[in-house]
Amino acid sequence: ADLKSRFEPANARNVMKNKTNDINTKSATTEYNKLITNHECILANLVRKPNQETYTHAYVRAGPRKTLHFDPAKVNAAIVTCGGLCPGLNNVIREIVKTLKQSYGIPGKVYGIQGGYRGFYDFENYPLMELTPQVVENIHHEGGTVLGSSRGGFDIEKILEFLTSHNVNQLFVIGGDGTHRGAFKIHEACMEKGLNIACAGVPKTIDNDVDHIDHSFGFSSAVEAAQIAIRSAKVEACCNKPNGIGIVKLMGRSAGFIAAHATMSSSDVDLCLVPEVPIVLDGPNGCLPHLRRRVQEQGYAVVVVAEGAGEELLGESAEVDAGGNKKLPPIGEFIKEKIVEYYKSLGDEATVKYIDPSYTVRSVPANAADSLYCMQLAQNAVHGAMAGFTGFSVGLCNNRMVFLPIPELVATSPRSMNPHGRTWERVLALTRQPNTVDRLAKGEKPPLSEPTLR
Repeated sequence: ADLKSRFEPANARNVMKNKTNDINTKSATTEYNKLITNHECILANLVRKPNQETYTHAYVRAGPRKTLHFDPAKVNAAIVTCGGLCPGLNNVIREIVKTLKQSYGIPGKVYGIQGGYRGFYDFENYPLMELTPQVVENIHHEGGTVLGSSRGGFDIEKILEFLTSHNVNQLFVIGGDGTHRGAFKIHEACMEKGLNIACAGVPKTIDNDVDHIDHSFGFSSAVEAAQIAIRSAKVEACCNKPNGIGIVKLMGRSAGFIAAHATMSSSDVDLCLVPEVPIVLDGPNGCLPHLRRRVQEQGYAVVVVAEGAGEELLGESAEVDAGGNKKLPPIGEFIKEKIVEYYKSLGDEATVKYIDPSYTVRSVPANAADSLYCMQLAQNAVHGAMAGFTGFSVGLCNNRMVFLPIPELVATSPRSMNPHGRTWERVLALTRQPNTVDRLAKGEKPPLSEPTLR
């Protein structure tokens, strides 16, 4: 949505203020090399095929605009992080603050909301922070979020009370699809009450399962961190006799992106198990006979399993956490137990070592690639809010930064990896495991294309 269609815009000219931390030092403004018009768009589907529909989806291109809806001299902002941790959260917080304070030169306050949505009203447990360039200067070197995070606690009336009482006119919400649904409720409530407040989202998910964007920030860092666990599993499997097998459980509640990409990055994995592909234990396509063959061939085997895999074997839990996420059965321990039982049934013995680095891979600082991505996301979230956009999120689509309507972003999230796509095909080529993906029904077509990291 565009606030300019409902509220009187400031129509301030947009230049980089280049504010310094020293109030006694005069800053020199800088003209932007490229200003984006609202008529520029990025196509969602680049690949075209014969007999395909003649229309396609497109998103508004992100970036600084020529004129601003908000006068920077009158801006107060707030930032909140919700849900689970993810590499790069501190990077996003830091760059939002620096873009507001230094590039746009706002003299107003940037509030840090601690502890997720609860921080808007529970000040006794989550005291309000004031974020300045000095406060956030070095936080990007640390994992986690300087604001803290939590699930649940959403109370729209108390959130609106905070925004109005603190004269906040720009809210930046960093979180996954559930958090974004909350952000859009805030946007709708602001519109209903006639509040000139921009609500911007930055999509965050360690599982890379927010739809429409090429990939989420922190995903690259998590895949990189998982390599340590996989290498450890290989060492354990190689050195422990007889029939050494190392198992690594990685994050991936409903999508196997981390497990698949960690497998491909490592090239040391013999079996990869993900939620999108059914697990077959025995028989011609069984994973257990496959593991035994790999051990016989090379003396050891390495298994990577996503935490959400195997529900067809263990059943789906009815329990949910405060964020509405279902609790997952212990698939890693189950696979370990089945391997040991399988070898015993053959009169043999397996030495199985199980490694669970789940929270390790999400608590590390962002790597170089994610740090750059976080900077782009944060800067463009501020550009969008300053221009008067609201109810939007920012992301990378076909390697270009775009503004996405939050309802479209969350409508098909969480997304899953396409088991008929090239990513899973590459995993099979590396592990040489049996393909247990159900065949497409007659006339059924796989998705037209896959984003960059699918």
